[in-house]
Amino acid sequence: MASLKAKEIEKNKYEFQFVIEKAVFDEEVNKVYRKNAPKINVPGFRRGKAPKHIIEKMYGSAVFYDEAIDNLLPEAYSNALAETKLEAVSRPEIDIVSIDDAGVTLKAAVYTKPEVKISEYKGLEVERESVNVTEEDIDKEIETVRERNSRMLTVEDRASQNGDEATIDFEGFVDGVAFEGGKGEKYPLKLGSGSFIPGFEDQIIGHKPGDEFDITVKFPDDYGAENLAGKESVFKIKLHELKVKELPEVDDEFVKDVSEFNTIAEYREDVKKKITERREHEADHKFEHAVLHALLEKTEADIPKVMIEQEIDGYIRDYEYRLKAQGGSLDMYYKYTGMKPEQLRDSFRGEAEEQVKTRLALGEVAKKEKIKALKKDIEAEYKKIAEGYNVDVDTVKNSVSEESITEDIVLRKASEFVRDNAVVKQK
Repeated sequence: MASLKAKEIEKNKYEFQFVIEKAVFDEEVNKVYRKNAPKINVPGFRRGKAPKHIIEKMYGSAVFYDEAIDNLLPEAYSNALAETKLEAVSRPEIDIVSIDDAGVTLKAAVYTKPEVKISEYKGLEVERESVNVTEEDIDKEIETVRERNSRMLTVEDRASQNGDEATIDFEGFVDGVAFEGGKGEKYPLKLGSGSFIPGFEDQIIGHKPGDEFDITVKFPDDYGAENLAGKESVFKIKLHELKVKELPEVDDEFVKDVSEFNTIAEYREDVKKKITERREHEADHKFEHAVLHALLEKTEADIPKVMIEQEIDGYIRDYEYRLKAQGGSLDMYYKYTGMKPEQLRDSFRGEAEEQVKTRLALGEVAKKEKIKALKKDIEAEYKKIAEGYNVDVDTVKNSVSEESITEDIVLRKASEFVRDNAVVKQK
């Protein structure tokens, strides 16, 4: 039986001993012997026929011990931990104390959930942004829709202007010699965009399609290529084509094309409604985050470093998964960015610390308010996940433990409780 007593060996780290009874251990050793005997070659015996005591004499009495202990350890440790009533937050550090007539005595050291103190979680005063949609906001939204429904028209009867899209050939020369990277053909350039070095686009303005001409520009002193920095350059230009963006008029016909409405007034009212809904959602999200931040300011907890490191491990796994989805890997990321693994971990540290402390705080709120996850809540959550991944519910249940689902639901309910009991100050 596991010891009911656990000794604190450092802050939030406890140690306890437990025993795997001799009869249970001996039975497991025999199972390991029967499993491995066919693979062990002993002179004078056919493969798999050597008696256990002969193999132990040849390879040592503990030849089967490690595997037997590994097989029995998970259940034995789990039972012992339950008896100590410790809330472990780390994998255990296991040591074998002794193997004798009493069985196998083991020692486990484990970090535990820290004590959490919250001075206040009801009536937190938090600002929430007020939502106000102006006529200018509506105009900007409609202008975005006009941009999406614009078309490019070829211009033939006038000189180029700021805002035109010009198609050009260009080749640059310094002291009469063409330089690498200074040539392009049928290159699309929006005049006035500032894509090229200062003065380049300005000197194209005023020319017509078909014109061939030279322009003179000076590269900036801090230009990236040292051989060009501060140098004067001549570019030979051929202007092939000009295009201009044509935006649709905002009239009833435009409204019918881009929406289910018939008039500008109806359309503007709908645009206002959608902007309002979007900003309300954003304000709600910021408010919820602000509430949790306010809760953390009222929370004290001496968090074991292992909890932070485990949280960072999760962030690293997620980041690696996203890189692989894009055809990359962490090794490639480290190579091309020059970042070290510890630097990447440090970049997640602040977020990880906040996330761990938030979960601890919400867990304490749930405990104080006796917040539970009902069976119907758990089933609904499984169904939601299944629908999100387009798989059946049983597949989700086989992949995600009910304990994990329950914790998520309880913490979410606790977050909602703190939010609903906050005092809203309109900003």
